[in-house]
Amino acid sequence: MAETVLNACHRPAMAPDLETMETQPRILHFDAFQLDCDNRQLRKHGLPIELGSRYFDALALLVSRRGELVTKDSFMDQVWHGIPVTDEALTQCIRTLRRALGDDVANPRFIETVPKHGYRFIADKTAQAPLTPSPEGSHVAGACTLAGLASGAVAGLIYGMIAATSGGAQVLVLAAMIGALGLLAGAGLGAGMTAALTWRGRVDGWVVACTAIGGLAVGALGNLLGREGVGLLSGVSIVNVTGPFEGVVLGTAAGLVAWTALAGCTRRTVFAVCVLAGFGAAALIFFSGGTLLAGSLQALAQGLTGTQLNLAKIGMETGEPRLTRTAIGLTVAAESQIFILSIGAGLLAVRNWPMKPA
Repeated sequence: MAETVLNACHRPAMAPDLETMETQPRILHFDAFQLDCDNRQLRKHGLPIELGSRYFDALALLVSRRGELVTKDSFMDQVWHGIPVTDEALTQCIRTLRRALGDDVANPRFIETVPKHGYRFIADKTAQAPLTPSPEGSHVAGACTLAGLASGAVAGLIYGMIAATSGGAQVLVLAAMIGALGLLAGAGLGAGMTAALTWRGRVDGWVVACTAIGGLAVGALGNLLGREGVGLLSGVSIVNVTGPFEGVVLGTAAGLVAWTALAGCTRRTVFAVCVLAGFGAAALIFFSGGTLLAGSLQALAQGLTGTQLNLAKIGMETGEPRLTRTAIGLTVAAESQIFILSIGAGLLAVRNWPMKPA
């Protein structure tokens, strides 16, 4: 069986004969993965995962011999075709495969090490595609909530250390306040992701839409608290604070990151999407006249007398004489990146946690 699968993976593109089509599966399925031998591609939830040619052959060999010991000699013969290589080459190959599959050497779900002998593929393999599992909604929601809290606290500490005029206590209060806002934002986005995963039973484009809706709800709530809440307590109406538009934009960006992270894309791909989505969201917010944290703090300081924040210092840190529109644009970019990268890091961590069937 192993040689047949590898031959299918190596065979050049041509019209297959009927006997081969009837007797040999072209795609091997295990867990959420599909090993497409005709197209020499590994996919998770339908999205491709980058693998080198040798590593693909090694995975095909392991999957085709599920439950059996695959020795070093077998790898040398059927993957490296007798070309002399060091033990480290095979070790690196297995390490790369585990990383691509999200496997853990200490608690393997796919590739088990048989010390001094070789490796064994231990995941179930089916001839037909199973229902793809979805990550635990509670894990996703928790990761996003913690990521929002962390990013908010970091932003609050940075702005507090730059702009606070009353010492360390004010810095901590600002960090706690903005951390709470970040927690609320992360919880809203995580709720949207969880709703999509629960509804669809898999990771697909609806994750983006539902996360954007979660961002809309959080933005509307934040705007209500920022404008009406402060107005109710102080009698002053605050304008130009973060609202539903910013929530939708950041929610869409976070949804794109969730789609790639939870679907099994490589870490490099996920972080690339984080950077592009973060900058794209920042540009859309800024050029549409929106604002995020620094701009909201400026609106608060302008609307209320006696606030102990010297926001001009934030502008000076960006090379501007005060908190100008250009300086706000730079802070919007920085805040978007911190938030989206935090969400991405949290989702990369949670995708390796136990899954449940859809």
